[in-house]
Formats: sequence, C-alpha cells, structure tokens
Amino acid sequence: MQRAYKPGAAAFVALAVLGFGAWLYAQESRPGLHPLNEPCGSCHLAGINTAANNAAMLIASQEQLCGRCHANALKMSHPSGFTPPSGKIIPPGYPLDWKGDLTCSTCHEVHSGLPGKLRGTATGRDMCLACHDRAFFDNMRDGGTSVMQLGHLGIPDSQNWQNLDPYSIQCMECHANRGDVNVDSNQILRHGSQNHPIGRSYAAAERYGGYRPTSLLPKKIPLPNGMVSCVSCHEGYARNHGKVIAAGSITSLCFECHDK
Repeated sequence: MQRAYKPGAAAFVALAVLGFGAWLYAQESRPGLHPLNEPCGSCHLAGINTAANNAAMLIASQEQLCGRCHANALKMSHPSGFTPPSGKIIPPGYPLDWKGDLTCSTCHEVHSGLPGKLRGTATGRDMCLACHDRAFFDNMRDGGTSVMQLGHLGIPDSQNWQNLDPYSIQCMECHANRGDVNVDSNQILRHGSQNHPIGRSYAAAERYGGYRPTSLLPKKIPLPNGMVSCVSCHEGYARNHGKVIAAGSITSLCFECHDK
C-alpha cells in the first residue's frame, strides 16, 4: 500500500534541508570555524548541504585536504591515512574514518575551538600513551622524547630562534638545553666536528653557485620554507630520531646538495 503524497510535508523537508545548508554557510564567516574562509564544498562532497549523516563524504583524502595548508606537518608528523595493525586497540575517543583508517581527524576535531583542535584533554606523552605502550617509545633512539612532545615536528608559532625554520626551532629547544648543539651568531650549527649553516635560503645559495638545483634534490631532503634545516640532514619525527638521512656516509649526504 502506497502512502499518500503530502506536498506540505515534502515542502517542509525541503525547507529544512535548505535552511540547514544556509545555516552552515553562515557559519563559515565565523572566526572560530576551521578551515578559515573556506566554503564547505572545498572539503565536503555535499557542499552547503553538509550534515552529520554525510559529513564523512569528502572530495579527497584528509591527508590531501589538510596538506593544502599543513604540508610541512604531514611530512614530519605522526603517520596518517592508514589502517591500524590487526589487534591494535584505538580508544573510542579517537575515531577512525569510515573505512577504518587513522586520519588527521582521529586526533583533531577539525572544526573545534580547542587548543590545537586536539580531541579530549590529554596532550603530549599522555595522548601518545592512549594508543601506544611504554615499550614502543623505549625502542626509539631518544626514548620517544621527540614524538611525545608533539605529534608534529615543527611549530609555526614558536618563539623566534635566530630566524630558524620551525623544525629547527623545536630541535634547538631540546638540544641547546642539553648542550650538545649550538647555533652561533653567523647561524652556523655546531655539533661536534660537523658544522653547517642553518636557517639559510637554499635558493640564495644555489644562485651563489656550487649547489645542485633545488629541483634535483632528493625528496628525502626537505627544505622547510625553502631553508636549510636540521631535518634536511637528520630524521626528525621517526623511530631513528636524529639519524643522518643518507644511507651511506656523511660525505655522500653532502654531495646530495653540493656539487662535486
């Protein structure tokens, strides 16, 4: 038996949908909304008609969408866009996406006003231990200190440290206090017998001569904001924290950038 068609009810539903879409659109001008000044359709397939039941339908992966503004964070941060290993228990407060992948929004409430938009109240070490056990960090070169401080290596709003890039700033905040690394007034990084300029524009050095073109550098050598950084030579947010990037000798790493 078919239900009688009620135009009044249908009109009400249509108005409700349009009204909700208009409300979402109006929220986009609010300072607290993130991403700022972006229409719903830049991320959500449903555009201004995005609602709770279709919000997970995105136009691309979260890593691609978040990477439009946070490219450096994705290069040097907790892995994202993967299915946790079998048997790995992820607390309910850190939701996986519709296909069971751990993504940016597992740890971040994208449209919240929370500090760092982090889910829950745990930060640093406590947040890490929600999913990882102590042994996981004990197996790291630095005991997990670097990854438990922040999920992302590099803080764009950190204090200015002789105009270094954000990644090097965070490295120095730890290593300078330990006394094993120093940056002098000429922005020369001094650590043992290996001394190197840091916080310098690679493009400027390339124009001076003696350097390989930026386009020919291996992808494993990042240049945050176009500058030579600690992470240009050392693994940052990784199990082998601080390890030289090159597979061979330190000299082989030098020739990745310098002309022979």
